[in-house]
Amino acid sequence: MNLKNLFQDFNPGNFVIYLSLLLFTILFALKGDGYITCSWWLVFLPLWIWKCLVFSGATIAGLVWWRHPEYRIEGEGYVDMKAIIISVALHSLVFIFEVLACDNLESHHNVWLVVFMPLFMTAPISIAACVWGFKHDRGLEFETICSINILQFVFISLKLDMFITWSWAIVFIPMWILMGLLCMVDVIWSILIFRATETMPEQRRAHMMAAFARATLVVPLLTFEILFVNWLDGINDYPLPAIFSPLYLSLVVLLPTSFGQRGNNQWWFGIRKDFCSFLLEVCPCLQEYGNITYTLHPVDIPPETEQIPVRTLPTPAPTPIIINTSSGKHVPPVTIDMPD
Repeated sequence: MNLKNLFQDFNPGNFVIYLSLLLFTILFALKGDGYITCSWWLVFLPLWIWKCLVFSGATIAGLVWWRHPEYRIEGEGYVDMKAIIISVALHSLVFIFEVLACDNLESHHNVWLVVFMPLFMTAPISIAACVWGFKHDRGLEFETICSINILQFVFISLKLDMFITWSWAIVFIPMWILMGLLCMVDVIWSILIFRATETMPEQRRAHMMAAFARATLVVPLLTFEILFVNWLDGINDYPLPAIFSPLYLSLVVLLPTSFGQRGNNQWWFGIRKDFCSFLLEVCPCLQEYGNITYTLHPVDIPPETEQIPVRTLPTPAPTPIIINTSSGKHVPPVTIDMPD
């Protein structure tokens, strides 16, 4: 395993998101079952840290952009800054929703329809961001999630305010449809790739491994949704940490994937370079470990260092030459080798 190849495509943004969601869901489950008695503001602390990193990174990037106009022509500087502006706009709306939700959990000041209003506003921005990202070849996973889940947000807010009396299983119908479509597309695409005759064996094997990795994410997530919906409907009374355990598994699986994901915006915090290169410059001592390669099998000994026993052959005695005095020619003697 080459550590340089492992970190060269590291996406710190996705790593922060996955880690923040993992810590938040753990605290949320413990708070929901009464295992901890802290306030909801402390439960939302991982989400606050996530948003603070986004806002501080965008602010520093804006200052570097304003003070150094010569940096703007490096690479795709203008595209990167537009992506940061779109991301900050969406994170600001999500941050407002989190503040309103946390305040409502503490004191119930507002109706949930008002609390979810910032999420409703993310839908048109997310759709426009997805179109822009497709045009400029940008991966916008967060924007995609906000755009396709707008109907789910509406149903949850109406259910919490008791405007609708459906069961939670019906409320989560948009989520069931989305998960079903993802599973169906994944299965159909895998079958087509597997049966395609022009596909190389290496490509087929790589696609199967990717499909297996997606299954390890979708299956635990779907299990969590079923258990959580049944808990909300009163069908089961399992503790929340046990119900959230499949979700923890999905987030733990997602954490290592951030080391192989591309698409990191190099203008965050104004570093203007790959995060791994920036980290190696800040901490030169890490360069020693970045050049280490680990192997899981014994290293072959180079040919020049191998100790090969050499059998020494006896040196043959010089062949005598007999001179024929009658003709003057040199006639070598004829010898017959006897077998050992």
